[in-house]
Amino acid sequence: MRTRGGVCYPAPGVVTRMCSIGVAKRKNNNKSHHNISGDSNIYSRTKRQKRLPEKATGECDFFESLPDDLVISIFCKLSSSATSPSDFVNVLITCKRLNSLGLHSLVLSKASPRIFCIRAKNWSESAHRFLKQCADAGNVEACYTLGMIRFYCLQNRGSGASLMAKAAMNSHARALYSLAVIQFNGSGGTKNDKDLRAGVALCARAAFLGHVDALRELGHCLQDGYGVRQNIAEGRRFLVQANARELAAVISAGAAARHWLTWNIHPLRQFAGSAAGCPLLSDFGCNVPVPEAHPASRFMSEWFEARGGSAGPGLRLCSHAGCGRPETRKHEFRRCSVCGAVNYCSRACQALDWKFRHKAECAPVERWLDDDGDDVVDDDVDGDVVMEVDS
Repeated sequence: MRTRGGVCYPAPGVVTRMCSIGVAKRKNNNKSHHNISGDSNIYSRTKRQKRLPEKATGECDFFESLPDDLVISIFCKLSSSATSPSDFVNVLITCKRLNSLGLHSLVLSKASPRIFCIRAKNWSESAHRFLKQCADAGNVEACYTLGMIRFYCLQNRGSGASLMAKAAMNSHARALYSLAVIQFNGSGGTKNDKDLRAGVALCARAAFLGHVDALRELGHCLQDGYGVRQNIAEGRRFLVQANARELAAVISAGAAARHWLTWNIHPLRQFAGSAAGCPLLSDFGCNVPVPEAHPASRFMSEWFEARGGSAGPGLRLCSHAGCGRPETRKHEFRRCSVCGAVNYCSRACQALDWKFRHKAECAPVERWLDDDGDDVVDDDVDGDVVMEVDS
């Protein structure tokens, strides 16, 4: 890689010696060359390099003497460990050199997901351009985030799906699962564009990578025979695995999980003697804290909340607060067949919303009206929360 200092790095101590020599020359007002004892070899190695810039006080600007590849390496560490966009942006606005090196493709390709935590109210053309630069550099998180924003918020379906597919081809579990949800719902198209088998295949790939929502979705697909041959035992195994991974993630968080274990110590003892009552064997899992929403999901929630809580006339949002997905056509999402008051883009969102909110609100009704005013009789009000597809 080309550097600012030339082809080779200067030997240790060269910069300091050259600066001290320059100061001595100015004090003596002697323009003649001075012999440097013991440094003839060093001088021969550096005499063809560019003269080091000096400040008016006689001190050298050591920052300018740093080679580009070293600064880029430091930027890669910074971008991969940044906890907020400001950590990275504050460095970019320092000077022109840092701005140009900070936007190097190698730096952008390693940017952490927290750099993309852009608030919907701060969305602008420059933010869009920055995400596009990161996506072009090969950053899979940027591909996924920008893909979700384009597909659902900007309604650029083709470009958004293409970016998510680019992330999915690099084994990005969230992108694989999001594409599965699109296939299950036929999002961006008509009801006939649903491809349940493709959705199951994408879900299986995301589940293999350990994505909890994909594991739970695949378990329900196998239990219900939705897009795949029904296998209740295998579906139950995936649900248990999803709940176990979810619980392990909370426990590994450390101190934040200790109060949860203390609070649930008696229910766990109660379930110890009954396998059927164990939280891991439940479709909805353990009573764990609410997981942190992905920056793309939080952006979509803020985006549509600022627009009246809807993606358009007659279009509903997923009732799970941490999702943010809207319908792309009327009656795209499925709703709870017990109360009919909530709707979800997937079974995974239903399970999460049931644990954190809907369990305390769901009340069975014998008859309710759909959005077109037609009567819909619910024949499956038996205490179990199931999903029903709107016709």
